Amino acid sequence: MTVQLFNIDQPLRSHTVRRILLVEDHELNRMLLSDYLSYYGYDIQSLSEGSTFFSTIEKFEPDLMLLDLKLPDIDGYSLLKQVQQKPDLSKIPIIVISAFAFKADQELAMSLGARRYFVKPLKLKDLILTIEEELTCRHK
Repeated sequence: MTVQLFNIDQPLRSHTVRRILLVEDHELNRMLLSDYLSYYGYDIQSLSEGSTFFSTIEKFEPDLMLLDLKLPDIDGYSLLKQVQQKPDLSKIPIIVISAFAFKADQELAMSLGARRYFVKPLKLKDLILTIEEELTCRHK
């Protein structure tokens, strides 16, 4: 008789639920990412615009943020800049997920404090691995 200890197709759930703030204006992308990350055991708070970004951070206290650069009400670069000016927030890793594919866009986002940069469409498995890397580095 063979006993299977765990199913490798299922997400591995850690004891600590990690909170991720997702800022994405495209509804379908936001729903897809939110569902996918929830499946992997993350607590997700999502926003479709940047107007409540800082109040949501204050209430939700995310461990990591996923940020689209093109939002309807504010430029994602501006949010990156503002985060870096706040010492308590600048420690939170930010991963940019954007349709902006030019190297100059990536370099600007990274210079403004983004830890990683993904161009849409992205591979969801790569995103999960990157999130885990960032969260592991942050909590060491």
